[in-house]
Amino acid sequence: MKRYLRLLAYVKPYRYWLIGSVFCAAVVSAMTASYAWLIKPVIDDIFVKKDQEMLILVPLAIIAVSFLKGISTYGQSYMMRYAGSWIIADLRKALYRHMLLLPIAYHTAQPTGQLISRIVHDVQVMQNAVSTVIKDLFQQTLTLIALVGVVFYQDWRLAFVVFLGMPLLTYPIVKIGRRLRKIAQKGQERAGDLTNILQETLSGIRIVKAFGREVFEGERFAKKNTDYYKTVVRSIAVGEMTSPLIETILSFAIGAVIWYGGSRVISDAMTPGTFFSFMTAASMMYKPVKSLSQANNNLQQAMAAAERVFCVMDLKNEQETDSGKQVMPKLKGSVVFDHVGFSYADTKLPALSDIHLEAKPGDIIAVVGSSGAGKTTLINLLPRFYEVTTGKILMDGIPIQAVTLTSLRAQIGIVSQEIVLFDESIRWNIAYGTEGASDAEIEAAAEAAYADGFIKKLPEGYNTRIEKGGANFSGGERQRLAIARALLKNPPILILDEATSALDTQSEFVIRKALARLMKNRTTFVIAHRLSTIQRATCICVIDKGRIAERGRHADLIKKDGLYKKVYQMQFKDIEGLAERPIISAE
Repeated sequence: MKRYLRLLAYVKPYRYWLIGSVFCAAVVSAMTASYAWLIKPVIDDIFVKKDQEMLILVPLAIIAVSFLKGISTYGQSYMMRYAGSWIIADLRKALYRHMLLLPIAYHTAQPTGQLISRIVHDVQVMQNAVSTVIKDLFQQTLTLIALVGVVFYQDWRLAFVVFLGMPLLTYPIVKIGRRLRKIAQKGQERAGDLTNILQETLSGIRIVKAFGREVFEGERFAKKNTDYYKTVVRSIAVGEMTSPLIETILSFAIGAVIWYGGSRVISDAMTPGTFFSFMTAASMMYKPVKSLSQANNNLQQAMAAAERVFCVMDLKNEQETDSGKQVMPKLKGSVVFDHVGFSYADTKLPALSDIHLEAKPGDIIAVVGSSGAGKTTLINLLPRFYEVTTGKILMDGIPIQAVTLTSLRAQIGIVSQEIVLFDESIRWNIAYGTEGASDAEIEAAAEAAYADGFIKKLPEGYNTRIEKGGANFSGGERQRLAIARALLKNPPILILDEATSALDTQSEFVIRKALARLMKNRTTFVIAHRLSTIQRATCICVIDKGRIAERGRHADLIKKDGLYKKVYQMQFKDIEGLAERPIISAE
């Protein structure tokens, strides 16, 4: 009930539509009950008394009732579905925005398909609770009340006979609803698994085809698909039990009414018209009772989805947990790791221990080490993707935990090893993260990143739409677009995870020039994959088991014949020939 009331909170902006729908539902209910009430004059006045006036008035009344019911049914359905659709749109928007604000740790731990399933599938299931269920609850409840009024008006004794069977309906309806809720929870989890496989397979279709795993992936999807539809079939099997149970229980009540009511008609204690009017109203009660039980089933399924949705929305986002209060002023670029330690929530061993490192404005700090040593973890602490466990990080002497995440990240530029480009124009992608950038500024950034040349050769130039993941561009071109995006942001602190993709000689040379321009006059932290970066680095930090094992310049560390030399020989020996090339400057 709490979740349902929480869901109804989204109704507030559309309350007038809801009020209008309830009014129309009341008219529909009254007109439905009127059909049953009109049976009495049809039989008693027209067929028994042969009243000529009633022969004219009753058909006109039936036409008027049908007309009012038709208009009200349309109005009620349209207004409820209109409000329901927008409520769901608002809920989906709120869920998506909340997900975007959740910490990196949450997104890392959750399969992407499960998150997509919550936004798409679970929210869609909830739409039944907002539109269809609310519609049925109002309309069918009001209809049932109106019909109950008719049966009590016609004969209160017979009415009690009908309602003797009503308590028997409660137990199966509640029991079936609870069972459906459990099945729905399992079904939504399996729908998330299904979405996850789709997302993984379609985004990695090149790997699937390269390894000839089409048949395997088809079978993997088929298994998850079968698991999902088993829950769907189980839900159908349980849900469809409602109607026959209700019909069976009500048949006993109707049988009792015919026996008792018939005896009253035979004894002239009741007119035939009253009896048939009563029977019509009692029979018409079957539909609202059935609809209400179905609404309960749908509500239970929707609440299972609501539980998954609100479970995410109840998680505290970065803004709620942000300890920073002040706005970070414009930085010069000084960065200090003051005995920093960090541990992931799901591990006991620290990922980083006692990291002490200082960088002056304009320094290039290269971070090297074996896989799993802690390089990426160290870099991720700068924009506070993760919060330090011990120690502190200072920028221009200010602890980064003391400033807001928004103001901190506004002064940090990131060029990731995995180039992320969106399905928008080149101009839009370069300006991503820099609001209000002019066309001239965007083109200047592209020119500085050596991207202007190939962009202008495109038929639509900067308005060319980037296909999925930048599939219509080469690796080198995608890298230069990412560099242009970072240049346009013009941050004093730069994080660079250099791309390791194989490039031809010309592309590799251009990328080196673009990176040199990008790093000029910025404090740069780089996970080094290129020997040229190591040669330019002010300081090379060798990370081993979460600690800084060695630090210094390339030549000095090579002479030490320590861990750096081993890492260098393992990771850079195959490109040692590049050392003979001149170090490219930003000029």
